[in-house]
Amino acid sequence: MPSAYPEPVDRLIDRLSKLPGIGRRSAERLAFHLLKATEEDAMGLARAIADVKRAVKHCSVCFNLADRDPCPVCADESRDRRSVLVVEQPKDLIALEQTGMYRGLYHVLMGRLSPIDGIGPGELTVARLLERLDAPASNPGGVRVEEIILGLNPTLEGDGTALYLAEEARQRGVRVTRLARGLPSGSQLEYANKAVLADAIQGRQSVS
Repeated sequence: MPSAYPEPVDRLIDRLSKLPGIGRRSAERLAFHLLKATEEDAMGLARAIADVKRAVKHCSVCFNLADRDPCPVCADESRDRRSVLVVEQPKDLIALEQTGMYRGLYHVLMGRLSPIDGIGPGELTVARLLERLDAPASNPGGVRVEEIILGLNPTLEGDGTALYLAEEARQRGVRVTRLARGLPSGSQLEYANKAVLADAIQGRQSVS
């Protein structure tokens, strides 16, 4: 059955409905909102989307999202480059940075190990992390990494990933700690408030 909308509107609705959490009804509401908006506002949104796709990349060192390489965190000489806090996604890094409690570096795995889904170390940025441990020259400032802080989500897959990384780090003589379990099991870092995240950073523990 042909659509009742003009082709450009139908195409916009189809694109919007592909966004996470956006169904057909929500996509229609968004499309009509854009139709009612001024041309300046609508084109401003289009330019912002284009700029994000053109300018924002993953840092070649830690894989954080950034518009420069290395990212501002890796480039900041005032940070403690001997410690690296490992997280699953850039949004976890952002949540931890907002606490203002951690002044070391990060490494974003871009996921977690999940054998049932076919996700092994090769599908993540594990090799790049281990390179930072093996070769100080690949870490910002050429500083040797002395501590790995495991900041993975407290889920079954997150814990499995943490155990794997802890073993790899120990074989290289690197101290391994993890965020304190002030984070509820099964929760996500992005949903934890700043106070909980700050306590987790301060109360990190050695991995036995």
